[in-house]
Amino acid sequence: MARRRPARIVAVNRYYWPDHSATSQLLTDLLEHLAAQGRPVVAITSRQRYDRPEALLPVDEAHAGVTIRRLWSTRFGRANLVGRALDYLSFYASALGTLLFEVRRGDTILALTDPPLLSVVAGAVAAVKRARLVNWCQDLFPEIAERLGVPLVRGSVARALLALRNRSFRAAHANVVLCDTMASHLRRQQVPLEKTVIVHNWADTGIRPVPREQNPLRREWQLADRFVIGYSGNLGRAHDETALLELIRRLKDHDDVAFLFIGGGAGLERLKTLAAEAALANVEFRAYQPRERLSESLSVPDMHLVSLRAEMEGLIMPSKIYGILAAGRPTLFLGAPHGAIQRLVDTFGAGAPAVGGDVAMAAEWIVANRHNAALLAELGGAARRAYETAFNRTVSLGHFERVLTAA
Repeated sequence: MARRRPARIVAVNRYYWPDHSATSQLLTDLLEHLAAQGRPVVAITSRQRYDRPEALLPVDEAHAGVTIRRLWSTRFGRANLVGRALDYLSFYASALGTLLFEVRRGDTILALTDPPLLSVVAGAVAAVKRARLVNWCQDLFPEIAERLGVPLVRGSVARALLALRNRSFRAAHANVVLCDTMASHLRRQQVPLEKTVIVHNWADTGIRPVPREQNPLRREWQLADRFVIGYSGNLGRAHDETALLELIRRLKDHDDVAFLFIGGGAGLERLKTLAAEAALANVEFRAYQPRERLSESLSVPDMHLVSLRAEMEGLIMPSKIYGILAAGRPTLFLGAPHGAIQRLVDTFGAGAPAVGGDVAMAAEWIVANRHNAALLAELGGAARRAYETAFNRTVSLGHFERVLTAA
């Protein structure tokens, strides 16, 4: 009698290694960790990179014990909503066919949220193949699109998409969310509490605080002894570039203060244009830095900004916070004063007190404390301790192992 092959974990997300985007790095860390334990793991992903839609990665590949299947999809990129929608639809179609071929009874499908509503496709396959579904919710759609006023995602269309999403979540074995406000939101959508698990994202294990006088990037970027306020990662429509621009304007006459944006996104491009039009000389922009230089790039700022529109609270958890904690730098949060980020900062004493969306208050705090080396060192030390005790990769991967083992 033939031996039954072991159940596998089949993960599906639009980006995976060697892509550098946040979900790609997180999923790569998790799958390689599981593969190292001897678990059979398959990654189903696209052939492109987050910031290079024209890239064409190999169709089939194995890396660090993970079998990778890369699917065909259109490659219009993120420049406009129509092209992005076509990229989503073509990936759904390819993922559906591949999952139906790849998944067998007893497997666990791990579905992320890029593209949105991937749980609907994965849930249908899980039902047909008698597999289990675990959703890893980096954000919640269609609520985000509806609140941002995305065309077509409103009214009856939004309600229909929400019903499909909620049905797939209720049928899943587990829905992994990033914070308690996301869990509360799903509870209001009648997703069973026992099917919702909070597992925080994490930062690269190699990230360490680099003292400013030993940081080569600070010298390369000629920031000298200025007080640097950083923003690292994606700046999209869910973040508030208007508030960030106002903060830059309010501090433009302080020659010892510089703003540094490292990353990309539609919001960052708009911010570049607005800063140039306003002739703001106190702001600089840099591209994403390679993973091996994250310690240096995240340690360049003396403090970091994290921004999230108040109406996005509970739908998104900015993952940049974990890299900031790992780099031992304080955080100033512009967003809901009682949201998940601010409560994290307050609980661990890892940054500025709540300012909500009050840019004037944020500017006053910066001006008052930019030369307070003792306070900044205290806040940065608390940030690093929070990372070491509660928000590191080992802790989160342990939580994930328990979820997947139960599945």
